[in-house]
Amino acid sequence: MSHTDSLSQRWAEYRPTKTAWFWSGVTIAIATMVIGFTAGGWTTGGTAAEMAEDAARDARAELASAICVHRFAAAPDASTKWAELKDASSYERDNLIEDAGWTTFAAMEEAVPGAADMCADNLVAMESLPTTSAVAAPVSTDG
Repeated sequence: MSHTDSLSQRWAEYRPTKTAWFWSGVTIAIATMVIGFTAGGWTTGGTAAEMAEDAARDARAELASAICVHRFAAAPDASTKWAELKDASSYERDNLIEDAGWTTFAAMEEAVPGAADMCADNLVAMESLPTTSAVAAPVSTDG
C-alpha cells in the first residue's frame, strides 16, 4: 500500500483482523444498548412493572375522584360543604373529603390513595357545583 493510493483504494484493500472484528462488535453492542436505554425508550422488566403499577394506581384514583365529585355534589348540604372546602387550606382539603367518606366505597376499610386530593382539587377548580339528576333505568327491548 503506497501513500499515493486514494481513500477508496485503501478502504478496498483493508482487511481487519479477528481482534478488530471482535472489538468492533463489542463496541457496537454496547453503543446499541446505551442508545436504546437512553434515547430509544427501552425499559427493563422491573421498570415496566413499576410503570404499570403506577398507571393502575393513578387510574383507580382518577375513577374514585370522579365518583367522589358526583357523590359530593349529590349530598344534601353540598353547597355549604363546597364553600367550606374552598375556604380550607390546600393541605386540609383532602382531610375534609376523606372524613366525609366520599372516597371510601363499599367493602373498603380505607379511602382510595390519592383520590381525596384529586377530588378536592377538582371541586375547588369548579366554577359551580354540577347538578345531579336521577339516573334513568335502562329501557328493555325484550318483547
